[in-house]
Amino acid sequence: MIGLDVAEAVDARRARRVLSERRVEDEKVGTLVRAVRLSASCFNNQPWRLVFCMGQESLGTVKGALAKGNTWATRASMIVAVAAKVQDDCHLSDERNYFLFDCGLAIGQLELQATELGLIAHPIAGFDPLKVKAVLGIPEDYTVITLVICGYPGTDDSLLSDKQKEAETQRPERRPKGENIFLDRWGSSLA
Repeated sequence: MIGLDVAEAVDARRARRVLSERRVEDEKVGTLVRAVRLSASCFNNQPWRLVFCMGQESLGTVKGALAKGNTWATRASMIVAVAAKVQDDCHLSDERNYFLFDCGLAIGQLELQATELGLIAHPIAGFDPLKVKAVLGIPEDYTVITLVICGYPGTDDSLLSDKQKEAETQRPERRPKGENIFLDRWGSSLA
């Protein structure tokens, strides 16, 4: 997959779960960091704070915070904790707080870069955020938004449930464009 263009990376990106335990090389970590750092954000506020867990101790403690349904992630050689706080980004007059949106953009960019590098980058919500915050020393006023499970694709699917094994074989169905993508007015279908 090395050398993909953006369209190919978008098509190839999947939230896969079968990982090898192969360590992600430092140069690839650096490329992922660059992708995040160059992501767009409101007034260039860059609200994201990422903790790259690669050492045995940090990985082990973060893996201990995973929900049972994310047992597959215990094979990851890297987990990225994504945290932010509302005060670090645009707060608009109609109560829109941009920090979550900007973090999503940054992680989307990380996912595409990971795909181009031949890696899996799978954000999850199934973990204990208070435990992650405590074990990684994330300040109390930050929200742990997601953990991004990263690593190389593997072949051993023994940690997956039957439903997860099935999901590995095909891309999940997407909504028809007329359900969530419109032209000119809400509910008006985009051909």
